[in-house]
Amino acid sequence: MKMKRAALSLGPVYYLWDGPKWRDFYFRIADEAAVEYVTLGETVCSKRQHFSEPHVAEVIERLEAAGKEVTLSTLAMVTLERESRQVRDLIRDSVHAVEANDLSALGLLKGQPHSIGPLVNVYNAATARTLAARGANTICLPPELPATSVHRMLEAMPGFSFELFAFGRMPLAISARCAHARSKGLTKDNCQFICGGDPDGLPLRTLDRQSFLVLNGVQTMSSSCAVLLDDLAPLVDAGLSRIRLSPQDCDMVRVAALYRTVLDGRMDGEEALVELAKAYPGVRFSNGFLHQQEGAAWVSRGRSAGLGHG
Repeated sequence: MKMKRAALSLGPVYYLWDGPKWRDFYFRIADEAAVEYVTLGETVCSKRQHFSEPHVAEVIERLEAAGKEVTLSTLAMVTLERESRQVRDLIRDSVHAVEANDLSALGLLKGQPHSIGPLVNVYNAATARTLAARGANTICLPPELPATSVHRMLEAMPGFSFELFAFGRMPLAISARCAHARSKGLTKDNCQFICGGDPDGLPLRTLDRQSFLVLNGVQTMSSSCAVLLDDLAPLVDAGLSRIRLSPQDCDMVRVAALYRTVLDGRMDGEEALVELAKAYPGVRFSNGFLHQQEGAAWVSRGRSAGLGHG
């Protein structure tokens, strides 16, 4: 049975990919991916910006020519005057909508249409209403929210554009220090962009070799990949308007196609999960947060209980 229509969006690339890879990724998204909205921009570390900056204009042109709506992301943590200037300049000069991923951007965005990214903690309808009153027209909810909280916000603000983080390693924390560089015997100021050698993050394991977290520069992410592919129908029926996919170093065109196929009722969620495991092999899937369990848990509706747990 076909559920209500929900748009697919693609969040910013959190990892450090070299310029040509970053550009070609978005060119393929423009030409082939079943997504309507794309958010671009360096969100994690301002030192990485020069890798993608030369390609931003041509990427935006290609995406817009393909009918995608483009939004530009702010940094998730602003600690330097240089970074503060970058955020001010982006908000002042951009002809595109801006997504705030740090509260420091909200004062500058007040009164003008903008969106709120999943790195801003929006946990209840009171917060969402406050942000909407200040100009936010779309809020991407954090991945740690349970379905009950999402439903309450949808009920409290009918017609408002809420988006849900539904695929990707979950952003858990961000720091002024770079644990990724430290793990390689380097410092943040002389990191040599070592994180570029881990295009899908640096896996961490416990002393007994269990997968634990993933480092991505100054960002800490989940080891498992959030996959809400088979959990979306009740939320979309309740009014969720957008589904966010966070880019991973895998076939994101295939990932988007599977989400679109399930959202359109053309494939069963269980069948799509099997195909998704082929598109992003060797990575554990999780949906525990949505089901009020630990985030790394997998709550299955059927035979896919073991997916990604090998």
